[in-house]
Amino acid sequence: MRKSITWVLALSAARILQAQQPTAGPAGQSPSLVVMITIDGFRGSNLDRFGPQLTGGLARLTKGGAWFTNAHQDHAITETAPGHASLLSGRFPRSTGIAANRVGVGDPESPLLGTSGIPGASPKRFQGTELFDWILQKDSRSRALSVSSKDRGAILPIGKAKEQVYWYPGDGAFTTSRYYRDSLPQWVTKFNDRHLPQSYAGKDWVLLRPDSAYHEPDSVSIEGAGNDFVFPHPTPAEPDRAANWIRATPFIDEVTVAFALEGVNAMKLGAGPATDLLAISLSATDAINHRLGPDSREAHDQVLRTDKVIGVLLDSLYRLRDSSRIVVVLAADHGFTMIPELVPDSRPPRPVRTNLHAALQAARAQLRSLKIDTLALDVDEQIVLVDRRAFDKVKGSFQVVVDQFIKNAKQTPGIRRIDRLEALRGKDTLSDPIARRWVHQLGPGTNVELVATLNPGSLWTSLLVATHGSPYDIDSHIPIIFYGPGFTTGRFNEFVRSVDIAPTLARRLGIKPSEPLDGVPLGRALR
Repeated sequence: MRKSITWVLALSAARILQAQQPTAGPAGQSPSLVVMITIDGFRGSNLDRFGPQLTGGLARLTKGGAWFTNAHQDHAITETAPGHASLLSGRFPRSTGIAANRVGVGDPESPLLGTSGIPGASPKRFQGTELFDWILQKDSRSRALSVSSKDRGAILPIGKAKEQVYWYPGDGAFTTSRYYRDSLPQWVTKFNDRHLPQSYAGKDWVLLRPDSAYHEPDSVSIEGAGNDFVFPHPTPAEPDRAANWIRATPFIDEVTVAFALEGVNAMKLGAGPATDLLAISLSATDAINHRLGPDSREAHDQVLRTDKVIGVLLDSLYRLRDSSRIVVVLAADHGFTMIPELVPDSRPPRPVRTNLHAALQAARAQLRSLKIDTLALDVDEQIVLVDRRAFDKVKGSFQVVVDQFIKNAKQTPGIRRIDRLEALRGKDTLSDPIARRWVHQLGPGTNVELVATLNPGSLWTSLLVATHGSPYDIDSHIPIIFYGPGFTTGRFNEFVRSVDIAPTLARRLGIKPSEPLDGVPLGRALR
């Protein structure tokens, strides 16, 4: 459906190295490298659920870091773009300007380098500053490298800074857009010339552990929509097809880590004297959960593989740089809702896949009868947008049409509530977390009139087997762990938010945010 109303918001080291532990170092010493690791689509509960089987990087971080077990992306549209934008900005989507994937980083005026037919991308919609901007204010020699297989996963942790930012469009090579530079540096070209993604051609994705280590059945046909839902999962034998295919397998995380380490070496990141930033977003978990479900055997195996690949990353960094001057943060951009059809009957109401199309069509018919432009009201999934000026020529029409839309929408299967956005701002957001998360999502001055919230477990109609994006804890719950010199060791159960990460790092680094933040420093994480 054509969207007629634009949202207006106010505001290589790929081998396992011998495990190394960070040396203590003085708590007050300025770190030479901050490492932000984001696991796309990683549930906060995964670390407890699979903890006994973790032996690599995730195990090291949970055992040796300040682990906040009740951490959340405290906004309503729990998607990749708003999640990544909040991690190092310390601000909710209402102020970053990144409210959803579909109004994220797409930018036709910033074409990609060396590719054709792939949309451009940039942080032009992002508003305000982020951690790296504050670091740079303290020392102009600081540098940043941000890497992901997704454009939004690479772009948004850095904000608008024109640093080295790269992603993997699926054509076999990492690239960037003309927002950042006009040509790829030699080290990127050299890495791409190795054709590492193509080397996975014909390599099956098999279980990392013996079959007995997995309790999930490997015969659930709704996984993968009935296609390729049983181990082993083959990769195409043709190198070019394999280079694209691996984006939905654990292999893309291995490639991403190898690329990031190549960049650390080439840029001499973390070698001093200033504090540098490495942001790495691992996207495989999200892709696997979307296709096969977050409770599948494949999702289980991916957690174990993530543990392994983060171990490679940490071991390699500690070989390359002084471990006493490296601090690490682990988080996720969102959690994940289970496949609706697999929700037990004991959890009413029964989840469904739904949309607001019927309510929209009824509203459009009403608008035609009133001789008002039918595009005066539009639906963008869970967002209802209204052009109030279009209603001016028929007195009282706005209230009549919107009230009828609300009535029809509430009769739609799967809809739990329809709220007027402005009315939510007056709610008690402590007792109503859904209201709180919508208020955190959208600031004043928008053309968003209504917001829709589904029943828990229900999904907006999608070709995806499973997805995320709701204001419920299943989608908001993420891990947050601070690790390295200057941070405590322990498990903390208080409610914290992703927006608390940046102010906590700022305090550890002795720098000052250049604007008011929504988050606060987590004192219990700091020595």
